[in-house]
Amino acid sequence: MRHLALLGALLTAVAGQSSAQTATPPARFEGQIIYQVMPDRFFDGNASNNQGVNRADLRAWHGGDLAGLTAKLPYIQKLGATAVWLTPVYLQQTANSFGTAPYHGYWPADFRNVDPHFGTLADFGAFTKAAQNADLRVVLDQVINHYGYEAAAVRARPAWFNGEAQCSASANKDVDCALAGLPDLRQSNPQVRELLLDNADFWREQGVQAFRYDAIKHVEGPFLRDLLTRDRQAGTWTLGEWYDADTGTVADWQKEGFDSLFLFSLQAAMKGSIMAGQSLDGVRSVLARQGELVRPGEVALFLDNHDVPRFAQGSLFEDVGQERTKYGLRALMTLRGVPVLWQGTEIAMRGGADPDNRRDMRFEDAWTPAERAVFEVTRAAIAARKASPALSAGALKLLPSPDALGSDLLLFTRELNGQTVLAAWHNGKARKSYSLKLGSLGVGWANRAATSSLFVGQDAKASVSGGYLHLTLPGQDAAAFRVE
Repeated sequence: MRHLALLGALLTAVAGQSSAQTATPPARFEGQIIYQVMPDRFFDGNASNNQGVNRADLRAWHGGDLAGLTAKLPYIQKLGATAVWLTPVYLQQTANSFGTAPYHGYWPADFRNVDPHFGTLADFGAFTKAAQNADLRVVLDQVINHYGYEAAAVRARPAWFNGEAQCSASANKDVDCALAGLPDLRQSNPQVRELLLDNADFWREQGVQAFRYDAIKHVEGPFLRDLLTRDRQAGTWTLGEWYDADTGTVADWQKEGFDSLFLFSLQAAMKGSIMAGQSLDGVRSVLARQGELVRPGEVALFLDNHDVPRFAQGSLFEDVGQERTKYGLRALMTLRGVPVLWQGTEIAMRGGADPDNRRDMRFEDAWTPAERAVFEVTRAAIAARKASPALSAGALKLLPSPDALGSDLLLFTRELNGQTVLAAWHNGKARKSYSLKLGSLGVGWANRAATSSLFVGQDAKASVSGGYLHLTLPGQDAAAFRVE
């Protein structure tokens, strides 16, 4: 989590050290597609728990709950996602801080109960059962760095927390000092360690298959390694949030035991290239480092989330933002890793910095025709990825582009079990055809008649003849072609 903008920006990247050992085969999420939900901003299924709701205030409770999320699981299935990630549903501090209610779930007071705004533990159990019946995996956000500002434990158990003395004496301020002023847990305290480890066991018992761990940069390394070892033994998939992580940081923490981290550097490059119209060289540079990753197929890929401005907000013009979001979503579905979609990205919802990026989710009955068109592109791109073993889990190999075309054309293959898919990202503003020598691309494909993109509804074609790859691509879009 990146805390509310008014609390200030933190975070740069450093790496871990020794390698965590695994006792059982790792959990696998390669091939999955995660849909991220902030329950309070998703759907209100039970009006009786709407205490303090004020939908006109983006810093107040809005009434979304577990009953609403459960009711909308068919929508998530229709989109094509295979897993649901919930931001925390713990019992929160009752007071507001900095004029903001704890609607987001990151200011916990009790880690083993559900906040009444979201429902009850029974409601959570009903949700996980419904998700299981819908063949959707459940990913729960876990806070392990802090309590809420006003949590009773802060006053009742001061030995659990790092204070000013510990912060002043520390050589690692990121770990031993408060993040945005939040009461900072001392994970080396045996009681804190036991509490947090048992919390993971508790939520596993409630039907959770995977954890997204918040703010791992600010958590003690030895505790993190113990936690990950225990998760691995339980078969729980783990996703860490290290804000602004690049490939090196992701690789370091995969070596330490995390299955996945969010690759922020790729998100930033895609936003610059696709939404801002910059060269594709930035994306190419990030993808060129994939060999550093321990498990490239498990890395979390995203266009936006609850901590950054909406992807579509990158353009001043709503229609441009919608068209380039289509491009970004298709491009995302060609990459190796685990795509994560933040609620509303599938309709190109707009929103600036927190809390504007956390507007209430809107569903079919409230969509404009343009939003419906974005949804259909998203659904078709997800379906194409799921139908193709190579797109879902194949190795990614960058192909060289002529220097004159490199800023506007990115080519790579995805290969698995003899199946090859060619991904082509095109940053040119207009529809254009290219003929590229196979030898210059490093491939030896046989002649192939013109074939359409795997993405339904897209007018893009590829063929192979006379030692050349011929491509016809729409402007500012990404396509995928089966070539072998």
